[in-house]
Amino acid sequence: QVQLVESGGGLVQAGGSLRLSCAASGRTFSSAAMGWFRQAPGKEREFVAAINWSGGDKTYYQEAVKGRFTISRDNAKNTVNLQMNSLKPEDTAVYYCAAAHRPLGSLYFTKYDYNYWGQGTQVTVSS
Repeated sequence: QVQLVESGGGLVQAGGSLRLSCAASGRTFSSAAMGWFRQAPGKEREFVAAINWSGGDKTYYQEAVKGRFTISRDNAKNTVNLQMNSLKPEDTAVYYCAAAHRPLGSLYFTKYDYNYWGQGTQVTVSS
């Protein structure tokens, strides 16, 4: 059974940093898409970042987090990480890790194409 377990969320002041990690078990995702999504209260779950295999790993980001967030994966540990710097109050949300069976090509940002989800970790940024 595949499980994704997130860690690293918490409360931080604006301008601070957090590092989220997602540990996968049950299968490897070294050549598949893995991503981070977030959901704020009363809002839809939205794409944040993805790492997608296309002859090599490629990374993608939502415009609002470009230059502040970095996604990476460690295939030896079967984990995917999200380094979040210069955090803003509008980054406050529950962050979810997601994994697909395969590379997603141009669909890396669509939540419906991911097959596995973690339980989420709360990130709160105070002003």
